[in-house]
Amino acid sequence: MKPLRRRALADLDIAEAIDHYLNESPDLARRFVDAAEQAFRHIQRHPGTGSTRYAHELNLPGLRSWPLRRFPYLVFYREGADSIDVWRVLHGQRDIPNWLAADH
Repeated sequence: MKPLRRRALADLDIAEAIDHYLNESPDLARRFVDAAEQAFRHIQRHPGTGSTRYAHELNLPGLRSWPLRRFPYLVFYREGADSIDVWRVLHGQRDIPNWLAADH
């Protein structure tokens, strides 16, 4: 299993989501963190299972996304030779192509 490395923007995305859910309920924030951790474990075990939809749309070969269970967020990542690079964790209602295009 390859190590997972999160970019600073991915950590910021997660922190913003946690803050949002903490305002609603500490339990909801905890469930979001659990869902993110489950998604990261899945990506580490099965990096090739994520969707390549945005890779084609943005012409970013190797970019994949994986949804968080029960939350409207997607984890965007690329598999490298030695690790998995998590770029962003974005809400599905955002203009994802614009958010990702600005990052690469």
